Amino acid sequence: MQLTAQKLDWSVHGTPLLIDINLTVEPGQTFGLVGPNGSGKTSLLRLLAGLNKPKAGQVLMGSQPLHALKQRAIAQSIALVEQQADTTDRISVRDVVALGRTPFLTALRPWSTEDDAIVVQALVDVDMVHMADRLWHTLSGGERQRVHIARALAQQPKILLLDEPTNHLDIRHQLSILELVRQLPVTVIISLHDLNHAMECDRIGVMDAGRLVDSGPPKEVLTAFRLRQTFGVYADIFADPIDGSQMMRFRNAI
Repeated sequence: MQLTAQKLDWSVHGTPLLIDINLTVEPGQTFGLVGPNGSGKTSLLRLLAGLNKPKAGQVLMGSQPLHALKQRAIAQSIALVEQQADTTDRISVRDVVALGRTPFLTALRPWSTEDDAIVVQALVDVDMVHMADRLWHTLSGGERQRVHIARALAQQPKILLLDEPTNHLDIRHQLSILELVRQLPVTVIISLHDLNHAMECDRIGVMDAGRLVDSGPPKEVLTAFRLRQTFGVYADIFADPIDGSQMMRFRNAI
């Protein structure tokens, strides 16, 4: 499903955080969102998920404006994995993931064996099925991150938004989560700190001071000039000797 941002503005207490954002992500595409801390990536993802309303402009899911849809309808198509989500409730891993099925449950459509199967598959996908009965508060930060992702997968979204999903993960699980995301038959927008990971996306967008300053294929966007201009680093860009993919090594420009 296509997701479109048209002339989005967002501010908090009069301070502009997003300015004139225009973006279209095509169905099935993986779009990487990169930029320095405080550049507006999280704010943009929350607008795209329908959690915040823009001060100006609109978000379209397909041809439908998000503001015209009920929250349940949005949640049946869009899932967001945020950087921080916590609870003090004594709740099991399985129950956290089961929350992803909430948008589909009604009095006429109660919990079923199909929902059980979806929850189990989501746990398998993030390598957490062996911890299904563990209590949430006993998990490490990386384990909680994987459970957040499983909860989003249990929604079976058409559009998946992820805000730095590899935070707190060891390198093995970083790679497995990113590979899983690339294989999903959905539209994905993923905020990333690791620019080498961003090179694996179909397209990327660069945020800087609340503006989307560049977007396109990674090799065309993440140039030495862009890295110096936006991130303040010098970059050596070279081809991986094994598969020829583009890699980067960074040096401080200050």
